[in-house]
Amino acid sequence: MSQTMNTILTRRSTKKYKPDMVPKEIIDEILKAGTYAASGSGKQSPIIIAVTNKELRDKLSKINAEIMGVECDPFYGAPVVLIVLADKNVSTHVYDGSLVMGNMMLAAHSNGIGSCWIHRARETFEREEGKEILKSLGISGEYEGIGNCILGYSAEPEKQAAPRKKNYLYYIE
Repeated sequence: MSQTMNTILTRRSTKKYKPDMVPKEIIDEILKAGTYAASGSGKQSPIIIAVTNKELRDKLSKINAEIMGVECDPFYGAPVVLIVLADKNVSTHVYDGSLVMGNMMLAAHSNGIGSCWIHRARETFEREEGKEILKSLGISGEYEGIGNCILGYSAEPEKQAAPRKKNYLYYIE
């Protein structure tokens, strides 16, 4: 089995993290993988915001929890949040951003880093607080939040994959 296939088959979402920060060179490699995701017509509609600042990370977690209607940390204690947004004017923007998320989660796993896709990025960046974050970074345009890719060192043992459902695949020969 190839290393790529092994990474795909063994990656699982992490929902409990150690507080240790991921080294910048590993974050950069994960980000690079995201920038090489396939995109419709090669338009590269997504952008990625890497958040390692604890204050902003905690603010994003609080907004996400509020949207979700809970008081816990929806980021499960992960110290890094990679926010994927995509240009709404590109018809494939949701698919493009989803591929970025997938590439980054696989790259994280191949580097020994836990990850999980956390939703509610769309709602976060429709709010004034989200728009202010974009504005503070000089980001203008019509972007839709696709997902939050949280990263960190797992504080739990690696999980096994659930059995694949019956009738997952169909062949037309």
